Amino acid sequence: MGGAGVLLLLLLAEAGAVVAWRPPKGKCPLSCSCSKDSALCEGSLDLPESFSPTLLSLSLVRTGVTQLKAGSFLRVPSLHLLLFTSNYFSVIEDDAFAGLSHLQYLFIEDNEIGSISKNALRGLRSLTHLSLANNHLETLPRFLFRGLETLTHVDLRGNQFQCDCRVLWLLQWMPTVNASVGAGACAGPAALAHMQLRHLDPKTFKCRAIELSWFQTVGESALGVESFSYQGEPHIILAQPFVGRCLILTWDYSLQRFRPEEELSGEPLPIFLPAPAACLVGLPCPTGLTRALLPDSLTAPSVVSCKPLVLGLRLFVLAARLWGGSQLWSRPSPGLRLTPTQALAPRRLLRPNDAELLWLDGQPCFVVADASKAGSTTLLCRDGPGFYPRQSLHAWHRDTDAEVLELDGRPHLLLASASQRPVLFHWSGGRFERRTDIPEAEDVYATRHFQANGDVFLCLTRYIGDSMVMRWDGSMFRLLQRLPSRGAHVFQPLLIARDQLAILGSDFAFSQVFHLEPDKGLLEPLQELGPPALVAPRAFAHITMASRRFLFAACFKGPTQIYQVHELDLSA
Repeated sequence: MGGAGVLLLLLLAEAGAVVAWRPPKGKCPLSCSCSKDSALCEGSLDLPESFSPTLLSLSLVRTGVTQLKAGSFLRVPSLHLLLFTSNYFSVIEDDAFAGLSHLQYLFIEDNEIGSISKNALRGLRSLTHLSLANNHLETLPRFLFRGLETLTHVDLRGNQFQCDCRVLWLLQWMPTVNASVGAGACAGPAALAHMQLRHLDPKTFKCRAIELSWFQTVGESALGVESFSYQGEPHIILAQPFVGRCLILTWDYSLQRFRPEEELSGEPLPIFLPAPAACLVGLPCPTGLTRALLPDSLTAPSVVSCKPLVLGLRLFVLAARLWGGSQLWSRPSPGLRLTPTQALAPRRLLRPNDAELLWLDGQPCFVVADASKAGSTTLLCRDGPGFYPRQSLHAWHRDTDAEVLELDGRPHLLLASASQRPVLFHWSGGRFERRTDIPEAEDVYATRHFQANGDVFLCLTRYIGDSMVMRWDGSMFRLLQRLPSRGAHVFQPLLIARDQLAILGSDFAFSQVFHLEPDKGLLEPLQELGPPALVAPRAFAHITMASRRFLFAACFKGPTQIYQVHELDLSA
């Protein structure tokens, strides 16, 4: 029993021996000893009743009560002090002390309590002293002390606190409350055993996590996916080679789903929605999926990349195509449809594999990686109404990927090819010049970069062997981490809110989501994507709509899958 409890029992016993007064018949239960305004009950099988309505102090010792239920003390609303010691109840339910608006002292000590509900203390607006000492509590629910503005003393010592994310709120609460708090020590985990709670630093607790769950499926396969903002609204564009279109998606606020805004194609578009949303549009949905058709539009056969560019009210889309030549499409102003306006470098872009947008000397440019022997990777920059070749790069090397990044305050371009290690170019004198290549990086299909804590990292995708993570050291990218990745065509970093993720897609296994651990500077496994499983993923993009975050996964041999990103608070 806590010191306060022992002292209280002695005072009560002494008062009972001196004062001969006994309440009227029926006002003091048989298991209790009563004085004028106090009662001490010991060994009762249940909570005693039939107290005087003016009772001020009640002590319960070694009772047979197994739990304190809601409204247990509604018949004694005048209590100022309530003490429990050496009892066997293990649970305190919500509103267990309802009606005790005058209670100032609550001592629950030396019991077997392992659980207390978050609203157990609700309504105790006069409480000044609270003791939960010497119980079996491993944690306390968040908001347990909400509304207890008059607290001056709190004793939590002698419990079996597990000092994990569940106590984070308590560590954050203690410095903010105008009360002395005896928090006690940790019982676990082993690394923190016996450490005083007041010595723990809340900043060292990692109590946030994210989870991705399936949200929607968009019919037809895709090789690329990009997010962009147009007229203040986020959009998504998909490169769908088999049906030959660049498909633009936007958010439907009424259906709470993504829907097509416009397509660059000549075929009806299948887009699959979960059954509730599908049925809302009045179409048959016997299998839980439905198909909506869009009006015909212009064709973009064998498209491999759709790269958007917004300049004021104008929207441009570069459609890189394997056959028929790459094109530039444009929408002069909102409300008009996209139309093809220019054929792009037909003699240089023979087999484009990737396209990226970059800004050079204040002007927008595209770089298109060409994978043919006869063609060449080409830099296209804006000149008047169109985009025209500015420079040919890396001829005869069959480039599979281009990545634009900034190093040392200057634009750089990284080209991956089937014939040699990735080559890094830097912008100098109005053109890209070769700077270096990346050692220990054979058979790299694609590269993507990200920044974290002031460093530049590179994700290198390898179809055979391990994919890699490298870090820029000021002169070269150095190997930091290897990740098994048989059958990978994409290893894409994404910054979603505060979380730096990287997704490693696979043609033969589940795609893996990794999370960058800031303390270690390494990617750690987070989760697998699916179900549904991704079938040959080729690109990922994220977008925020209506305060919700989504991840798009473009798949070459299956439909595009959309996942919703959930932030989890592990301290709740």
